[in-house]
Amino acid sequence: MSSKRIQVWLPLAFSGIMILGMVIGFQLKEKTMSASFFSFSNRSTIQELSDLIKSRYVDKIALDSINGIVASDLLQKLDPHSVYIPREELLAVNEEMAGNFQGIGIEFRLINDTVNVMNVLSGGPADKAGMITGDKILVVNDSVKIAGEKIDGLGVRKLFRGEAGTAVKIKFKRGDIVQSVVVKRGVIPISSIDAAYMITDSIGYIRINKFAERTYEEFMQALEKLLALKMKSLILDLRGNGGGLMKEAVDIADEFLADDKLIVYTEGEHSPRVTYTSKRPGLFETGKLAVLIDETAASASEVLAGALQDWDRATIIGRRSFGKGLVQQQFQMSNGAAVRLTVARYYTPLGRNIQKSYSKGYAAYQYEVEQRFHTDSSKKEDTIKQKIYITPKGKKLYGGGGITPDNIVAIDSIFFNKRLIDLIASGTINNAAYNYYLSRKDFFDSFNKDPKALLSSFMPGKTEWQFIEAEAKKQNFKWGPLNSNEKIFISNRFKALIFKQIWNTEGYFRVLNQTDKTVKQALITVL
Repeated sequence: MSSKRIQVWLPLAFSGIMILGMVIGFQLKEKTMSASFFSFSNRSTIQELSDLIKSRYVDKIALDSINGIVASDLLQKLDPHSVYIPREELLAVNEEMAGNFQGIGIEFRLINDTVNVMNVLSGGPADKAGMITGDKILVVNDSVKIAGEKIDGLGVRKLFRGEAGTAVKIKFKRGDIVQSVVVKRGVIPISSIDAAYMITDSIGYIRINKFAERTYEEFMQALEKLLALKMKSLILDLRGNGGGLMKEAVDIADEFLADDKLIVYTEGEHSPRVTYTSKRPGLFETGKLAVLIDETAASASEVLAGALQDWDRATIIGRRSFGKGLVQQQFQMSNGAAVRLTVARYYTPLGRNIQKSYSKGYAAYQYEVEQRFHTDSSKKEDTIKQKIYITPKGKKLYGGGGITPDNIVAIDSIFFNKRLIDLIASGTINNAAYNYYLSRKDFFDSFNKDPKALLSSFMPGKTEWQFIEAEAKKQNFKWGPLNSNEKIFISNRFKALIFKQIWNTEGYFRVLNQTDKTVKQALITVL
């Protein structure tokens, strides 16, 4: 009898369970109950949240965008330098560190909706095809009209860049004549060295803008060139250098330090201590050395400056550096993106970790540099005295908050002049210098191998100011009466940009260094 009852009720029980399951499922769908209700999923909260946004959010959002937002926000909560790099941005980021990209080898500028060729890389693809400074690009690949169109620099760059060996057809205007050329793309180097020249008969000057894969190699070429010119002292300019590959900075430090000197060490929770020491005879171990830094010098720049300061090898001049003492390692993600994750802290030879505090959040961390100038701290003993360290020669140094220079040079107040900031932002000086250069190109090119002669003989006067004023009028820029300091600043910037047209960034800094207070202090130091 019992067996018969089971045979009767068991199918009914299963039917009831199925009906109950259907009712619950229907209710979940209609009432948007919690995704975890009756769920045994082992998915992470982030995965669940991404799926929920994708399936229920009011607007359509690509899954890659959701993942990027979540990842970026999470990493930003860890520290200011761990970062998520979307797949579409990864190539450009990697090119910057590789020290090259694939393209046609021109520097361009958008002036009045026209793409003007500002400079052509010597020996590069565009140079070989016959393009020159002053060409105005009209059409790309017969179909993409860019003259007179609302296109930004990124859009133009995408047209010219591409795999080495591929071709791009360019129609341009030179004077009144329209021409067309086919340019075969190639590998274009991105130099880490802005300038390397003899600033006096015995003092050399090298400016490094980043630490990429070929920076040490480029630095050695520059150093050997200056040593061949009988250099006795060196000014190494790291201002504006936000860092890059630590290995390159370590290799450069090795050229200034005797063997077996600790340069830097790194250590983290999951990264055991790794030390980097000088290993070979350096090319410049004994000559006088000044290193220039400012609030934008960071990371690998601070590794180099910190090591030379700790060993009393160089005089550090300028303003307190940014204060980035965290080491990132890049990891590839399955979706084609990448993450640069902080894996360790670096420490100078004396044990200083110069990372500034980020306990108040990302925004406060970024604002800290600007705040230094609001408090006029650049004119005081600008450091964060967390702990005292003593160098071999008895000099007192501090850890935390960046590298504090041995000689502090306050920032020139002219850089806070709003009228000049707006003038530069308008492109007035850049455009005026470019147009003036084109109007006297033959004259300027006659000085191609003699920048010293042009430095001493050319100074903007009435004619040059007419170009500047005409360009200001085009930009609807109204500046009113200028004081003497403003006129000097504009004249020097105009002259520097003319020199940049002839000698690229080295020409630019040859001019600006003549009136640079920090460079002048360095010259006194290394005499």
